[in-house]
Amino acid sequence: MNRGLLPFLLAACSSMISCTTPEPLVLWQSGLIADSLSTTLAYPLFLEDLKAAEGYRQAGLAARQQDDFATAIATLKTAVALAPRTVSGYVLLGWTQHLAGERDDAIAVLNRAIELDAEYIPALNALGIAYLVNGDIEAAIATHTQAKTLNPENEIAYYNLSLAYQRLPDVDAAIRHADRATELEPYNPHPWVALALAHWSNQDAIAASAAYNQALRLDARYYQADHLNYLIRAGFSRDQIQQVAEIQQQAI
Repeated sequence: MNRGLLPFLLAACSSMISCTTPEPLVLWQSGLIADSLSTTLAYPLFLEDLKAAEGYRQAGLAARQQDDFATAIATLKTAVALAPRTVSGYVLLGWTQHLAGERDDAIAVLNRAIELDAEYIPALNALGIAYLVNGDIEAAIATHTQAKTLNPENEIAYYNLSLAYQRLPDVDAAIRHADRATELEPYNPHPWVALALAHWSNQDAIAASAAYNQALRLDARYYQADHLNYLIRAGFSRDQIQQVAEIQQQAI
């Protein structure tokens, strides 16, 4: 930022909205600048600092890795304020909010990313997962279908569509999408568990056990009942995890 402009910005800010600092983060976080107004006027280039934003993104990631979500989110909000045209910054912030359980905030931020770039697949993937975990099944299906259409090799979309269709329920679609996910990422146990769940919903215990056994070959922790709790992070609902527990008993 051009520091010579700070006195001018401070005076202008004080006269218009009685704030005490010209920093863009304060205005963005407080909601004093409406989305429509900021879009109309455009964010002044001299307020952007891409290098500093990258530093904040790295710091936010580091905090998230330490499970310090409050610090991570605050830091990533700073990064977005410093680089409001950088779509990946919104995705990183939204996904961190999702991991922290702040689902509504995450969905709002990820939608903002898609407003900036409607074909940015990481944003669509993240938003679809947030919708799915939030129980917005139709929205999850629509979002992941868009992601799948943009990139037919997008395993994340197929995997989450399988989970969404199983909950709808549309068992045939769940099997079809899980099958494709295992083809695209055969060494990831999650699609195999999703496929097992889809077959189980189709009352095909043999196919369900076969798919689950493949997950066991890839990750032996799926022998352990308590390991299934981690599936919540992989987009499974509590009801789905309970069904997987039944498959686990059948498979082993």
